[in-house]
Amino acid sequence: MTPSEINDKWLKLQMRIATDFDNDKPDLKVMLFLIGVQELGKGPQKYSKRQKEELMHIATCRLFSEMGFYELEALDQDGWPHWKLIKKIPNYTMLEQELLMKSLVVHYFEQLYDTSF
Repeated sequence: MTPSEINDKWLKLQMRIATDFDNDKPDLKVMLFLIGVQELGKGPQKYSKRQKEELMHIATCRLFSEMGFYELEALDQDGWPHWKLIKKIPNYTMLEQELLMKSLVVHYFEQLYDTSF
């Protein structure tokens, strides 16, 4: 996808999530948090600041697993997933990182919603 196509799909996804949650357009951090909550599978609840950071890390690992950088290692006794880095992630520029993350997030939600944005 071109950067323009990625940004267009990203905007459509933001609007969908904003509508679903009756809220403002979510930024990348919010999207990662939502993916982390989804992947944890415990539903909405109160999370500490540290847990929120861990949820965003879970989301990042889950997204990068699609590209072969991480694999799920195990679930701990509380059901939290732990990921293992299996391939070094290239040094992307900030713009490349942003576009890549947006693209991966869009793809994740397209699979989740079984639709295309």
